[in-house]
Amino acid sequence: MNRVFKTHTFSRWMKDVELTDKLLSNAVFEMQNGLIDADLGSGVVKKRIALAGRGKSSSSRTLIATNKNDRWFFIFGFEKNERENINAKELKFLKGFSSELLKISDIALLELLKSKELVEVRYEKE
Repeated sequence: MNRVFKTHTFSRWMKDVELTDKLLSNAVFEMQNGLIDADLGSGVVKKRIALAGRGKSSSSRTLIATNKNDRWFFIFGFEKNERENINAKELKFLKGFSSELLKISDIALLELLKSKELVEVRYEKE
């Protein structure tokens, strides 16, 4: 069973850009079918997600920590019109963060959910 999560920080950002849980779920479905925009290494992948009224090429970019199987953590997002990409220092941090997220036990995951550091996304396939 797939489990899709978003960090607290990512949740705040997605409200600002009007990104929905349904769009995240659709993105995971696409990635499971091989539609990943870039594999950045250490479990971090990049996925473009179109926002209302905009195509994918001029919309949002999301970075996801994933084992490409049953765990997907949306950890960072930005809009294409605000920045071109992340820098090397940010990527290094996100790779380390991804490695830690992907190693956590179910018990530790439950604690992060209880503390609201992570929020589980209800998985919906469109």
